[in-house]
Amino acid sequence: MNGLRVLLLAWLFLSAPVACSAEPYAAPFWLPGGDLQTIWGTVIGGPKVDYRRERWELPDGDFLDLDWVDGPAEAPLVVLFHGLESDSHSAYALHLMAAVKQRGWRGVVPHFRGCSGEPNRLPRAYHSGDSAEIEAILRHVGAGNGHAPLYAAGVSLGGNALLKWLGERGDKARELVQSAAAVSAPLDLPAAGAALDQGFSRVYTARFLKTLKAKALAKLERFPGLYDRQAVAAIDSIKAFDTLVTAPLHGYRDADDYWARAASKPGLKAIAVPTLIINARNDPFMPAEVLPGANEVSPQVTLDFPETGGHAGFVTGPFPGASGWLPGRLLNYFAARGGVAHPQLSRIMETPATTR
Repeated sequence: MNGLRVLLLAWLFLSAPVACSAEPYAAPFWLPGGDLQTIWGTVIGGPKVDYRRERWELPDGDFLDLDWVDGPAEAPLVVLFHGLESDSHSAYALHLMAAVKQRGWRGVVPHFRGCSGEPNRLPRAYHSGDSAEIEAILRHVGAGNGHAPLYAAGVSLGGNALLKWLGERGDKARELVQSAAAVSAPLDLPAAGAALDQGFSRVYTARFLKTLKAKALAKLERFPGLYDRQAVAAIDSIKAFDTLVTAPLHGYRDADDYWARAASKPGLKAIAVPTLIINARNDPFMPAEVLPGANEVSPQVTLDFPETGGHAGFVTGPFPGASGWLPGRLLNYFAARGGVAHPQLSRIMETPATTR
């Protein structure tokens, strides 16, 4: 019995969440490969977060739902733009917002149109290059922010859209955000789109298409003639979906035109806000060979490309793992770049325009 008790206590100790750290990321030995690292990050889930929902009625007759983590009015505000078919209850969002709350800051996860659990009202939806929506959201949440620092983060699709906005706005982006970060963003959309339609990645594609197609077909009930129902029902690739649905709804010719024009990579040299870009080199959604080098980004951009981590995974520690590294990395970066001290942050991380 004593031996069993010792083993149980040892397991509980080894399984405890590890503290947030600014150390370079490395996947634990028991979690090999980009696919496992991607999937396990969602399997272990996230903590409970008590959100306050705001429904924002838009000038075009549509609406956006924003989930808030409240705090002191003068505390920094972290805005998180989520990924494809994601929401405020995705594991990475829960971990980041819980860390924001623990630090005494404020947070908000704006849902892209149709992602908050209720269909949006217009034929349009959301997409990777919607920088106008990013700006509108940042202006909305910033309007009541006073002089508190505002930091913007984006994961996957939300990361690409945020980076595209930062590149397009240049110096003017400083009027809205003090610093920014993008995680696992498909910076090169043509390469990312091709990767999602090959090999094991088709497992992820099938998961995305299940909800994307359901939403697209539901829109036909309210807006007949938007696109061909049978063609949409037969879609089995991201490229086909973007050609038949995403592109025509948002002013693009086809998937190739959409991917080329919506990609954030060409604008990275124009970013004027201190910005951190984190992409694992084994991300199954983003081939390592197309990740940008330091000569392809602005001096205000810090590149962090660990060898492992998968797509928005970045699990650390003994089995079953913990997800504290990514929130700590982001919030420590914001604190360092925004001049907000953290009581346990004893050292500042890196200089801009560096690559790990």
